[in-house]
Amino acid sequence: MASKKMSLAQKVNILRASVMGANDGIISIAGIVIGVAAATAATNNAYSILISGLSGTLAGMISMCMGEYVSVSTQKDSQKMALISERQRLDDQYQEEFNYVQQKYEDQDIDPKLAKQATKELMDKDALSTVVQERYGFNPKDFTSPYAAAIASFISFPTGSVLPMLAVTLAPAESRILATAIAVLIALLITGYCAAILSNSNRLKSSIRNAIAGLLTMGVTYIIGQLLAH
Repeated sequence: MASKKMSLAQKVNILRASVMGANDGIISIAGIVIGVAAATAATNNAYSILISGLSGTLAGMISMCMGEYVSVSTQKDSQKMALISERQRLDDQYQEEFNYVQQKYEDQDIDPKLAKQATKELMDKDALSTVVQERYGFNPKDFTSPYAAAIASFISFPTGSVLPMLAVTLAPAESRILATAIAVLIALLITGYCAAILSNSNRLKSSIRNAIAGLLTMGVTYIIGQLLAH
């Protein structure tokens, strides 16, 4: 039996989980390693920095994986409840649901006669999907798999964490914090841009916002590391 292909919406949701996972991996691990680097600058302990980064990566990938699973599962459960409720409405008050969909189309400045005709054709074809999309805003045939989202985050978080760990451990001791900040800034601009594409939002604004969030994270952990330096 051939496996069912994912819809575009399902693919986009998995890509979203991947981009967000990589983004969190970059920011979280950059904050950790820069904080430790600032705290151990005097001893130049690259091993401590690497271990802290690896520990943060392990914790983060598990946390992101379970977080995505719980989040998507909760969303899926609420959508299933909406389907149950809507099936009952269609059984008990079909005409009211028909009128609701027709009114939604008329609210979009569609001619009433054309709106009624479109509603009838769509309701005759698949009443449940039609009403659910208009009332709740999702396609009942496009449930996102919580397992796929969890696996995407589980893989993407450590992928994103590789960059700050490499930058902070391979760069010369005297410039490792600056090198890490620059590398992370570039990566965050890219992931912010990708996130904007997926959400169809302003690319520049999203990239800058993402970079600022990363810089603030690194700045706070750097200050804490300096305060705790020995």
